Order: sequence, then structure tokens, then C-alpha cells
Amino acid sequence: MSIQQEMSAPTGLRLEAGSDRIDVWRISLDLPSSEIAGLREILAPDEIKRADRFYFPIHRSRFIVGRGTLRTILAAYLQTIPERLLFAYNEYDRPSLAGEYADALRFNLSHSGGEALLAVTHYREVGVDIEEYDPKKGDEAVAENYFSPSEVACFRAVPAPLKPRAFLNCWTRKESYIKAQGMGLSIPLDSFDVTLKPGVPAQLLRVAEPGELQRWRLRELDLGDAYVGALTAEGQDWNFLLRRWPSEAGAHDYTR
Repeated sequence: MSIQQEMSAPTGLRLEAGSDRIDVWRISLDLPSSEIAGLREILAPDEIKRADRFYFPIHRSRFIVGRGTLRTILAAYLQTIPERLLFAYNEYDRPSLAGEYADALRFNLSHSGGEALLAVTHYREVGVDIEEYDPKKGDEAVAENYFSPSEVACFRAVPAPLKPRAFLNCWTRKESYIKAQGMGLSIPLDSFDVTLKPGVPAQLLRVAEPGELQRWRLRELDLGDAYVGALTAEGQDWNFLLRRWPSEAGAHDYTR
């Protein structure tokens, strides 16, 4: 069986996304060259052009793995082949399924360093963000440029050893929220507030439109010491399952 066939038709794996569940796939972007070649074969011409624009080979290969795995996982949910999927892009370059599978699933992809997160669900908008942990993060001057006044005040009160984690908590939570809205950085990062102190549950505290606060729910993703992640989705009545692609080892169901 070829690598492409193996990834196009996974067996023994039930991929379901119920209306109240979000599947969050944790994906390694650093694969052997033979697997990268197989994933490249299932990309559309425009995706290959985007991949070939990367100057550094590592960035090119990670893009191929990210897009190829996106196609593979979505195709498994839809019981089709990855090459059959079509994507449309809004004015902020956010992709969605098009053609015969338009609106069949909602999804969002984020990557940092050698890992990616893919959130998949039905019927609700969703945003996910992952950032590689960097002990150099945590500069108050940088926080002042991006965070709201109340977030900056909270950040200043965090003990120095925890500042890098607090900074990335704030960043990923904000990114997941604006990605769920599908509007990218057209939403100013300082126009809404999130919790950021390590150990405090992820939560939206303030948004530009008061009525929107109950529309969205924010959750932290426990990715260990090397990465920080966050998930935002519409509604309050959902849970999520953190999974590994392609292995199911380590899957954990996070209830409401």
C-alpha cells in the first residue's frame, strides 16, 4: 500500500464530530521525506504553489504536512478521498469547505514550530491557536502593544518566572477568539479581555459587543511544557476531545 493510499483511506478509526463535540487533533509537522512526498501528491495546484513559495525547505515541508493532513482528516470524516475536497476563502483568507461538502464541517487549523492543531466540528464556528513555548516571551513593552489595559495590569502582577506562560496564554486565547470569528487581525487585540494568569481557567471577560460574551466559550488546551494552546467556539454546550494524528494513543475527552 502506498503512503498516499494509507493516508487517504484510514481503517479502524471512527471519525465523528457530533453537534456538541469538537475534535482537536494534535499533529506533528516533521515527517520523513517519503511521507511528505505522499502528502504533496494530494494537494491542489494552488496549495502546491503556496508551498513552493517558501524559501526554507523546513517551512515548505511543514506547510505540505499541515495542508495534506488537513485534507486527510477532513476526508476521513466525510468518507471521501482528500483530493476531492475543495476550499473557499473569505476576505481574511480563512478557508472553509466548498463544493459538494460546503458547510458539512467547520474547522480551523493553527501551527507553530513542529506542531499543528486542527479543530473539527459541526454547526458552530471554531477557532484554535497553538504557540511554541518561548522563555523569552513576557516583555511588558510587547504586552502593552497588544494587550488591553486590564490585561497589561494583570500581566504585570504575574511573578517573573510565570510571565512567558502568561504572555502565551493571553496570545493564544486572543488568537483563537479572532480566528473563531473568521476576521483575523481586523479585530484589534486590545478590544477584548481574556484571563491569562497560569492556573486560572481560560475565559472571555469582555468583548466589544456585550451580547457576544455569551455567544462564545474559551478553553485552554493542555499541550505540556513545550506548547501553549487555546480553543474558542460558539455556544456553551460543547465539549472537546484532544486527539493525536494518526495515533489515537493519549486521546482525552474533556467534558463540559
